[in-house]
Amino acid sequence: MGLIPKLPVAEWIDTATEWTTDTFEFLFDFIKEDFGDFIEIVAEDWLMGIPIWLFIIVVGVLAFFVSGKKLGLTAFAVIGLWFIANQELWEELMNTFTLVIFASLISVIIGVPFGIWMAKSKMAEKILTPVLDFMQTMPAFVYLIPAVAFFSIGMVPGVFASVIFATPPTVRFTNLGIRQVSHELIEASDAFGTTGAQKLFKVQLPMAKKTIMAGINQTVMLALSMVVIASMIGAKGLGQTVITGLQRAEVGTGFVAGLGIVILAIIIDRFTQNLNTQRGD
Repeated sequence: MGLIPKLPVAEWIDTATEWTTDTFEFLFDFIKEDFGDFIEIVAEDWLMGIPIWLFIIVVGVLAFFVSGKKLGLTAFAVIGLWFIANQELWEELMNTFTLVIFASLISVIIGVPFGIWMAKSKMAEKILTPVLDFMQTMPAFVYLIPAVAFFSIGMVPGVFASVIFATPPTVRFTNLGIRQVSHELIEASDAFGTTGAQKLFKVQLPMAKKTIMAGINQTVMLALSMVVIASMIGAKGLGQTVITGLQRAEVGTGFVAGLGIVILAIIIDRFTQNLNTQRGD
C-alpha cells in the first residue's frame, strides 16, 4: 500500500508464539496436566461430592450472616441454587464455580502485588498503566488464541484467558486505594519510626482494604463474564450449555443455562459486596 510495504506483524506474532510454545513446552505441559487434574479433582470430586441439599444449606447460612442476618439474600441464594439443581445443571454449576474461583484467586494473587508496586513506584505506574489499558480494551475472544496455543483446550486455557481478562481491576484498585491513604496517617506512621513493610501492612493496606475489595469484586465479575467465552475452547460449565443451545438453536436450553450464570453472578456479587461493607465499617 503506497510507498510503505505491509509490516509482517502477524508473522512476527506467530513466530514469537511458536518460540514461546517450544521453549516453555515443559512448563505448559506441567500446568496443563497437573493443574488441570487438580481443577477436575476440585470440581468433580470435592464439590460434586457434597450433597446438593447440604451445599444449598451452607450457602444459605453464609448468606444470612454475611448480609447482616437479612432474609433477602438468603432466600435468593437458596431458591436460586434449588432452581439450578432442579434444572439438572448442578454439575455444570460446580464446573463454572471452580473456574471462577481459580481464575479469581490467581488474578488477586497476581494483581495485589502489582498494584502495590504501582503505588510505590511512579516508573512502575507509567509502565503498567498502558499494559493494563491494553489488557482491558483487547476483545476477550483474542485471549483464547494464546490460551489454546499454550495449553490446548479444556479448563486450564479457560482459566488462563480469564486471568488475563480479570486481573486489571485488582491492580488498578489496589494502586488507587494505597494512593488514597491520607498523608497525615503516613506522616504519623513515619513519626513513630515504622519501616516500609510495617507502614504497608499496618497502615496502607488496612486503610485501602475497602477499595481493594471493590477491585476484587470487579475481578470476580469479569472472571464470571468469561464463562461463556471460555466454553468455546472446551471449558466445562454453564457456558458450554449456552453454546450448545446456540449451536442447536435450542432457546430454552441456552436461556436456562444463562439464567444459572446470572444467579451465580448475583450471589457472588452480593457476597463480596457485603463482605466489603462489613470490613469497611
